[in-house]
Amino acid sequence: MSAFKAILITRDEATKVQSVGYATLDDADLMEGDVTVRVERSTVNYKDGLAVTGKAPVVRRFPMVPGVDAVGVVESSESHLFKPGDRVLLNGWGVGEVHLGAWAERARWKSDWLIPLPVGFSPDEAMAIGTAGYAAMRAVLALERHDIKPGAGPVLVTGAAGGLGSIAVALLADLGHHVVASTGRPEEADYLKGLGAAEIIPRSELAGPPKALGKERWIGAVDVVGGETLANLLSMIRYDGAVAACGMAGSLQLPATVAPFILRGVTLYGIDSVYVPKPARLAAWDRLDRDLDRSKLAGMTRRIGMHEVIEAARQIVEGKVRGRLVVEIG
Repeated sequence: MSAFKAILITRDEATKVQSVGYATLDDADLMEGDVTVRVERSTVNYKDGLAVTGKAPVVRRFPMVPGVDAVGVVESSESHLFKPGDRVLLNGWGVGEVHLGAWAERARWKSDWLIPLPVGFSPDEAMAIGTAGYAAMRAVLALERHDIKPGAGPVLVTGAAGGLGSIAVALLADLGHHVVASTGRPEEADYLKGLGAAEIIPRSELAGPPKALGKERWIGAVDVVGGETLANLLSMIRYDGAVAACGMAGSLQLPATVAPFILRGVTLYGIDSVYVPKPARLAAWDRLDRDLDRSKLAGMTRRIGMHEVIEAARQIVEGKVRGRLVVEIG
């Protein structure tokens, strides 16, 4: 039985007060699964921040190791899919929510949740992408399925300075789209222009009670905010345009009307990143390999250690993290 370091979220069942700290676990603490992994790298997503702070009911089992993304090396396997020494990638599948997650030096997961680390990426690059970038790619694919092509009109990205937003801006710009980046951090304008944004607008332009229909401005959008922001941008999407909704950083609510849908034929795509079937995952990672500029990815990424990850999780919920974070686990 081997001891290993982990970050652990616990809850007092009498008071329902949640706390998070560093712990030493051993193999007996691991949950069911047929592959045991030595975790090398993880990342910090907005969902991880919600789990650590308890600002949304992300964690549904206590105690819980957070962390929804991982790259690691297989230590032992009861599955024909993987053997010891294989490097694997995990995104989602309820880890960090109902199954012990990636912020630990060792984990045991189901082989169906894992894919081989794509050959085009190092462990650091894969975690610089993480669920945020993988969701951004799925959002871009949704707009492509809607036949939104470069030159058809401007495409908006909300929460553009965050992790998902940053990668969405870079992907869309490199594919040839005229990208409009919405942010509440005007000091990040040069950063966003460096990723390829053609225009920067303040998030205040999407604030306040939405109209049923506003002036038609964008042919498509990638939204990570939800709430009034999503309702406002829906009212300003051009005829037969589309929005890919990927997040709820602002609100889970959608105070919109049906007017954009029935009068302008607007389509709203929901982007899941947790329970996506393996073929669709592989397709998204293949496109990331082909379309994501590695120099832009490096420029939006910062590496931190496990001793910094709890504070980083709190900061990401407060909107203080720019781009992506890679966590050195082992």
